[in-house]
Amino acid sequence: MEHKKILIIEDEEPISDLLSYSLKKEGFYIRTASDGSRGLMLLQEFKPDLIILDIMLPDISGFDICKKISNNSAIPVVMITAKSDTVDKILGIELGADDYITKPFDVREVIARIKALFRRIELTSKSKAIENDTITLNDGIEIHKKGREVLKNKKRIELTGKEYDLLLFLAENKGRVISRNTILDKVWDFEFLGDTRTVDIHIQRIRKKLDEKKKESIIETIFGIGYKLVDRVEK
Repeated sequence: MEHKKILIIEDEEPISDLLSYSLKKEGFYIRTASDGSRGLMLLQEFKPDLIILDIMLPDISGFDICKKISNNSAIPVVMITAKSDTVDKILGIELGADDYITKPFDVREVIARIKALFRRIELTSKSKAIENDTITLNDGIEIHKKGREVLKNKKRIELTGKEYDLLLFLAENKGRVISRNTILDKVWDFEFLGDTRTVDIHIQRIRKKLDEKKKESIIETIFGIGYKLVDRVEK
């Protein structure tokens, strides 16, 4: 795995120092910020491959920062907080976080989760063959596996990591009805303490980003079960 850049946004200095020291030992390039404003500035300057984000920051809520990141990029976010409330975990995931760790934590677990996240991204990005790299759907939508990007009429659609994974999973199972629980199991492949409304929220966001709110979506809702991706014919 090539050296990756990680941005740590954490206001508790001992925790920030521990994470920074431990991740540097693993070969990662690290920058740190003690508040949200500095973190957002470093996001533009440093261009990290992953962000470790505390929820309880002195100036801006980590939830708000996560939402901004997810709306504008596909950078994976690992949220860390002292809160163990399941509602907070669900909210973080729904706002685009890729993983969630509660304080106090074992730094070895954090490192293991980060490495696993990078491995999943790299595996998804690899193409077996040029002809298998692109999935073409109706409405000019193309999914490019190698670059982990989605285009509509040759224009890039900005999806979060989980939105991309979800759309790709549905596209690779085109025509099949997939239950919400199956989607959670296959797309959210870590211990998930939430409910199936997370899937519904991500589907709604994908539809909106594909600009399908005024016409029938390529992602059909199957009442009481889940979803199915179809190639529909424009009328």
